[in-house]
Amino acid sequence: MTEKTRSPDQNPDQNVVAHNARIQARTLYWQGYTIMEISKALNLAYPTVDSWKRRDKWDEATVAVQVEANIHLRVNQLIMKAEKSEGDYREIDNLTKVLERTARIVRYAEGGKESDLNPKIKNRNSGKKKKPDETKNALSEEQVEALVTDFDKNLFGHQRKWRRARKKYRLRNILKSRQIGATWYFAREAFVDAITTGDNQIFLSASKAQAHVFKEYIIQWVKEVCDVTLRGDPIKLWNGATLYFLGTNSRTAQSYHGHLYMDEYFWIPRFAEFRKVASGMAVHKKWTQTYFSTPSTIGHQAYPFWSGEAWNKGKDQADKVQIDISHTALKSGVLCDDGQWRQIVTVEDAAQAGCDLFDLVSLKLEYNEHDYQNLFMCQFVDDHVSFFKMSQLEKCMVDTWTAWRDVDFTSLRPYGDLPVWIGYDPSRFKDDASVVVIAPPAVPGGKYRILERVKWKDTDFETQANGIKRLTEKYNVVHIGIDTSTIGLGVFELVQKFFPRAVSISYSVEVKNRLVLKAYQVISRRRLEFDSGWSDLAMAFMTIRKTATASGRQTTFQASRTSETGHADEAWAVMHALQAEGITAIDEPGDNPVSFMEIFDGND
Repeated sequence: MTEKTRSPDQNPDQNVVAHNARIQARTLYWQGYTIMEISKALNLAYPTVDSWKRRDKWDEATVAVQVEANIHLRVNQLIMKAEKSEGDYREIDNLTKVLERTARIVRYAEGGKESDLNPKIKNRNSGKKKKPDETKNALSEEQVEALVTDFDKNLFGHQRKWRRARKKYRLRNILKSRQIGATWYFAREAFVDAITTGDNQIFLSASKAQAHVFKEYIIQWVKEVCDVTLRGDPIKLWNGATLYFLGTNSRTAQSYHGHLYMDEYFWIPRFAEFRKVASGMAVHKKWTQTYFSTPSTIGHQAYPFWSGEAWNKGKDQADKVQIDISHTALKSGVLCDDGQWRQIVTVEDAAQAGCDLFDLVSLKLEYNEHDYQNLFMCQFVDDHVSFFKMSQLEKCMVDTWTAWRDVDFTSLRPYGDLPVWIGYDPSRFKDDASVVVIAPPAVPGGKYRILERVKWKDTDFETQANGIKRLTEKYNVVHIGIDTSTIGLGVFELVQKFFPRAVSISYSVEVKNRLVLKAYQVISRRRLEFDSGWSDLAMAFMTIRKTATASGRQTTFQASRTSETGHADEAWAVMHALQAEGITAIDEPGDNPVSFMEIFDGND
């Protein structure tokens, strides 16, 4: 693409804006928009866009060139991010591989050879034989030993206890504090077993996305220690072992067999039904089962499994067992009469066992007693005082990777050009904030789907606004709702510069009540969906409680702050997005809308 030379008196910022508009117009044209549609969408003169099309020969660009240009845009966006996540680095790596592929396609189209498309052909023709192990996720004896050594030397005391129990007991059941390294540990434990015994390992979570956290931990560890990149899903190792990463939709996976690991099982919807299928994968006596989770509510289907009530069900009184599930009884781990080895590991237990990741004094100052007990001391939530109930929220939790066929989470534009809404909630503590992206219903009465969420901690307004801007480039955003009651005003003003239609939400008792009413109607009617692995989002809604204003004359809502849920920040961000539709557009035609009094009276 050629550009005119800038004269000395031209404003460089204007050139940058013009260049960006030109690129954006070209991208829209390649997506199928007409010149007239592009000129209206970008507020540009028709002749200007038309001249760009003719001068830059947009119609002559091959598919490979178009794809290459779009990938360049996304790679540049990722490279310019000040703080990159592991997902960002993975996306950059994947996109550069695609760029390499498209470059070969372009070279072939310009008169190249077939080997330009596939370098393997050149190797085959030259007689070079690929080593068999290169495609089998192979590790040498030295690499296996290095992983075993690294695994052993990096464990805390409570993790070593889990390791000893693995050798003695067939079924481990662990109730744990947040952030004590359970998923990290069990990913490594299972992989060490796989490479030393050849046994299969099965990882189960509330969703396939959550199960892949195990996979990411394993891949990252092997790359770090051995400089080997494991590939495949499932991951098949050179010694015959296979690592399966499954979500709750895996009811047809009964043919799998291996050692079973089930993560955050207290947040899995319809747990009792799911466990029947899952446990069938580890029926043989050689296979072990490991269940571990943070607590949700006593009313969850997993609670009878934890307490032993499920084992007693249907048995004669003489055959029933009494299991003491107090922290005092289970702190050190106990083999119970129903055959389960149970343990409760609080944050204080982990600290006493040598885990130096926490400052307990600061934690107790930062959290109120209720939140500290729930998040770190393994106390179950009493959702009777929560406005949003766990029984409602778990019906909204789905395995998004399989349930949402029209969403491609690996794509540069996961939801294509379909419209989405964004909600932003600023923090009132330590400058963290939350943003969610919601796909509105495609038909009246349809479901809202939370596609993505982003959290920022200790970042300035500009960084957060730029993060929102990147979301507008990734999705077709038609609404952004921002809480401007306090420090959110700074982000709002910056967002308005690139998205003038952003909506300011200034809180009052009436506004807050209307936001909660809308969310309650949507959730109670099962019209909201989000990934089952997002247990912290469910917890954020459960921290919202009905209360009275200072005068005692009005009902309102409040949420106590925690580092896991913020000030229910993600829940409020969802509400800021949902308000795009308004209270009056909730039900299908003919339905009776729910009133404030109906909701308030039903949640005492």
